[in-house]
Parts: sequence; C-alpha cells; structure tokens
Amino acid sequence: MPNRGMFTNRELSWLQFNERVLSEAVNPDNPLLERARFLSIVSNNLDEFFMVRVGKLERKADMGRSEPDPAGMTPETQVREIRKAVRGHVERQYHILNRQLLPELRDNGIGLLQAEELTSEQKRWLSQYFDAQVLPVLTPRTINPMHPFPILAAKALYIAVLLQSDKGGEPQLAIVPVPRALQRVVLLPMGRGQARGVLLEELIALFLPRIFLYMAPLAQMPLRITRNTDFVMNLDDMDNLLSEMSKNVQRRSYGKIVRMEVSEGANRRLLDMVAGAMEVEEDALFEVDGPVDLRFFMRQLCSLPGFDHLRYPAYTPRVNPRLLVRESIFRTIRGGDLFFHHPYDSFDPVVRFLAEAATDPQVLAIKQTLYRVSSHSPMIDALARAAQNGKQVTALIEVRARFDEEHNIAWSKALEKAGCHVLYGVPRWKTHSKVTLVIRREAEGLRHYVHFGTGNYNDVTARIYTDMGVMTCDKQLGEDAAAFFNLILGYSYTFPMREMVASPYQLREAMLSRIRREEVNAHDGRPCGITMKMNSLSDPEMIAALLSAANAGVPVQLMVRGICCLNYRENKNLRIFSLVGRFLEHARVYAFENGGEKELFLSSADLMTRNLDKRVELTVPVKDAGIRAQILSILELGFMDNRKLWRLESGSHYTRVPRAAPAVFAQEALIRSPDPLLDKENPAV
Repeated sequence: MPNRGMFTNRELSWLQFNERVLSEAVNPDNPLLERARFLSIVSNNLDEFFMVRVGKLERKADMGRSEPDPAGMTPETQVREIRKAVRGHVERQYHILNRQLLPELRDNGIGLLQAEELTSEQKRWLSQYFDAQVLPVLTPRTINPMHPFPILAAKALYIAVLLQSDKGGEPQLAIVPVPRALQRVVLLPMGRGQARGVLLEELIALFLPRIFLYMAPLAQMPLRITRNTDFVMNLDDMDNLLSEMSKNVQRRSYGKIVRMEVSEGANRRLLDMVAGAMEVEEDALFEVDGPVDLRFFMRQLCSLPGFDHLRYPAYTPRVNPRLLVRESIFRTIRGGDLFFHHPYDSFDPVVRFLAEAATDPQVLAIKQTLYRVSSHSPMIDALARAAQNGKQVTALIEVRARFDEEHNIAWSKALEKAGCHVLYGVPRWKTHSKVTLVIRREAEGLRHYVHFGTGNYNDVTARIYTDMGVMTCDKQLGEDAAAFFNLILGYSYTFPMREMVASPYQLREAMLSRIRREEVNAHDGRPCGITMKMNSLSDPEMIAALLSAANAGVPVQLMVRGICCLNYRENKNLRIFSLVGRFLEHARVYAFENGGEKELFLSSADLMTRNLDKRVELTVPVKDAGIRAQILSILELGFMDNRKLWRLESGSHYTRVPRAAPAVFAQEALIRSPDPLLDKENPAV
C-alpha cells in the first residue's frame, strides 16, 4: 500500500465537489434561475450521498468494522467528519437561499409568500384551492394505540402535528403526508411576468383545522427522512438475480434512517416525539433555515414560462454536415469515422444509427450494452423493432444500475417479449461499458460497424452531460467489439482484443504500463506527457503512479470533475483542475505523449478501484488523426477556462482560477463551435 500521506478521504473530497456546485449558485456569470437550479442540484446530490455513501459507512460502523480507508480514516471517523462538514455545507446553502436568491427572485417577479404576507383575496383563492385540490387527496394519520407510527417513505415530505383534543388529555401526534402528485409550489393567479406562490406544506399547515376536527393544532413541523439504500447481494447468483433485485429494491423502504431534516424553530416536544418514534439518532438530525428539500426550484420554478431572460439562452445541438446528406448512415461511416461531442452535437445520429440498423435488410445482427436509458427510450424502441424485423438482437441490460433497477428490469422484459436475446449483466461485475455493434452483409462480406463512447445511451442526459463518442467501421475495432461481446456474453474465456481494452480484465495494467512508459521517456529525454479527463480519481495505485510520473519530470495535467483522492503537494509537473458549469462534465479521456506518437483513448471508466477491478468497462483508442486532434483541442480549451475552472492548490483545497480578460467559457465556446481554438469565426478567446 502506498504512503497514506498521498491520499485524501473519498467522501470529504466529494463534499468539496458539492461545494463547487454550490458556488455556482452565487456565480454572477449564471442567470438567476440557473443559480437557483444549482441550489437544487446540491440538495439532490446530498440525497444520494446520504442514501449510498453515508448509509454504507454507517452499516460498516454498526457492524464494528474499523478498517481504515487509504487516507487512514475508519468508517466511524468518516461518518463523524462527514456530518460535521455537511452541517456547514447546508448552512451555507440556506444562507445563499435566504440572503441572495429569494430576494433577487422576488425583485425579478418570482416570490414565495409566507402566510402573514397573503392578502384577504389571496387567502380566499387558496382556501378554495385547498378544498378542491388538496383536501381530497390528504391521508392524515393520528398516532394512538390503535394506529402506531407509520413507516415513512424516504425523500417524501411530511407534516408532523401536535394536537390537543377538545376533550382534554395528553396531546396527540399526527402525521400528514404532503401529496407527491401535487406541485410543490401553489402558484397564485398573477399577471404576465409575475409568479407568486405558497409552498404546499405551508398551505396545508394554514388549513390544518379543516383536517383535524374537534382537535386543535398546537404545533406543526415539516420533516423529511433519508434512508440507507445500500444493500448487499450475491452478484454471482445470476439465476435468481431479478427476484433478488426486486426484493432488495423493496427493502430500501425500510432501511435505517441516516438523516432527518426539519425546519429550524420546530417545537421541541413535537421534535422529540417524532425522533423517538423513528429512533433517529441525534447526530442524524439536521435543522434547516428554510423549506425542507430545495429540489422544487429545479422541478418547478426554474421552468416557469415567461422568464426566459433568467435562464441560459436556448441552443440547437449541431449535426455533422456529412450526416445531412440523404444517404445511409452506414455509407457515411464508410467514408470516415464520425465524432460526437454531446450535448453540443445532437444525439439524434446515435438514435438514427440504431433505427437504420433495425430496418436495413442487410443488417444481420445488433449487439448493445445498456446501463441507464430514458423513460421513453428510442434506443429500446429500435432494438425491439429490429428483433421484430428478424435481426439477431442481443441486449445486455445492467439491472444493478443503482436507482434504475426496476426501470431496467421492465425494459428487459419488454425486449424479451419483442424477441430480443436479453442478458441481465455479467456474474460478479456490473456492466458499465457503452458500445453498440452492428453486423451488416455487404458486397465484400460482413462488415462491423461500431459506436463506442463515454456516456449512456440516454437521449435525455445526452442534452445535459458532456460525453464523447465515435462511429467507425475500422476492421480491427470491429473485430475487437465482437470479441468483447463474446467475452461478456460468456461465449469466450480468452482476451482476444488487440486494440480495445476492457476491465476488469486488462485496463488496470494497460493504464499503469502507459503511465510508467511516460516516466521512462522522461528519464530518456524523449517527448512525454499525460493528459486525463475523468469524473473521479480514487484508486491508490493509479494515484501513486501518476505522482511518481510527475516527480520523474512527466508533465501531468488532470481534469477531474468530482472526487479526487490525491492529496496535493506543490509539484511543478502536476496540475489538477475541476470544471463545474452549465453541463455536467462526464467524458473520460486518457492521452499519452508516447515519445511523440500520441495515444488517445475514450473510456467508460474512471480511475476508481470499482471501475478498474469490479466493473465491465471498455476503453477504446481513437485512431482517426483528425478526431484525435479535435479531442486534444477540446481538452486544451478546458484547461484555458477562466470562468468555471477550479484548481487543486493543496491537500483537497480548490480555488477558482483567476478571472482574466478576455473571458474564456469553455462550454459556451463549444456551443458556438466544435473546435473553438481553430475556428476563426467563433474563437474561444
């Protein structure tokens, strides 16, 4: 094991990333409603963090496991430090909400009203709305010996109420679920360019006497809980995978409560009664200075009509001019590889690739890996249509994709009914690779067409995640793709791929050998350098290798969006950045100078232990020289950004790259041009 001084804790590093997201809520370069959206994203991120990461650590601590992480922190220590950090994090979040966003939103015509601010006319309208739309769907529950405390759903909003019967006696507790089917903000009738509303839980609280007849509300408190959703299952038992997965998904409803959120100033007696009934530990209680659960900005307010000036300007994703010609996409690919950089480039050609394959009489077979797809996926429709048209269709759908398990199981069954050969994953490992293989009969014989990339086959996330992909009919890459599918489908137990690299079979050693090669080149005075872009860097062996290369004189520059467990110490050869902007940076790119013979790979894998050793991933060389040059130019542009870029300065501490003139917005420049550094009409600077 390398020296622990090389590493920072994974969870605290992630919280540093969420702090960078939170900073976008006050970044004046962002339109107002986009700043509010970032505030919502922070809340959504924290939800998943507690459900998965904190839940897993608490389970380890409860089991008495004390093995330290690479940074030397035990599970118990990590939980304690996480909760401390999160409290400060949430305090800053609500400070931004109350001191900046809410006043600025009100100044721009969007306001959340408190009960005391309502006019008599507004109260009458809300009264009618409550009786007609809210009261009929409420299901309050009074807690008594006949009705014990209910099991509360994770991430749902409730109102706890302390009631006094008109017959006297001890006050009683009641729970009122806030209906999920209704909009969180009840908007009042207003003129154009104005939006005023009341939060649904505050509307319910206003009319509590209409819910509990013969009982007087003494106190009320909005609350929300987060449960541990991390569960352990036997990944080797593929025969019972679907049934076990369904059972485990259901168990999430009963997981340990790892966080309870309530509004500040809650009645202490009421709070103690609720916390006691649910056995919520004191350190799991979070009191917030404002509404519980801020996701309503992203889900409702940020999309209000009539406020386009408060959002990012709309844009239309590009389509490669070669694809505008009315000819088969397969003929276009034969004319040269196609590169896609989403969301700047449209995802439609990727859908078209599969849709054409589904109807083309010369196509014999289609094979595809699927991790996360949209709720109305055109990819699923195309695969089903292909099977119905007599193609041999094989779909590997990863049903263990977290929080998409039920979704993916449903898609799997739908494809099976359509006649597709469906596999639910690979024993022991999640399949996270992103690859499609189309086998087509042509005059010269069978030809393999391949699409590979860094992102999911998801037409929705392709509009907000930055990802890269390539379509090719390169002979060797096609043969490698076929070999890859044979491997993961269980038809082969050898590793015949010559240019593609797969984990958990070969990727770790392939990466390490290339990093070490650059170190040798530095020693020999040959051209050397490493440029990488990824979501997360946490694997100890990779971190040690990169540090060793930098210490040996290799220029190493890393763009790591989220988790970075490298404990940074000043090093003239090592630069580490993080870009947080309009789109979520998701592409994984690994480039090596290689003595002047540059190598560049696109990958589905981050440099995390799980991706290298515990998942099926695919890393593919970019062989086309023009595409390789374009990707390197895009990477260079990212490192030039002086509006959205952060630099790791020491330990795990990031600072914004200083603003400079002219302004460089990497993402905005890429909206205007596919290669801004070379485009004289739309230059980046």
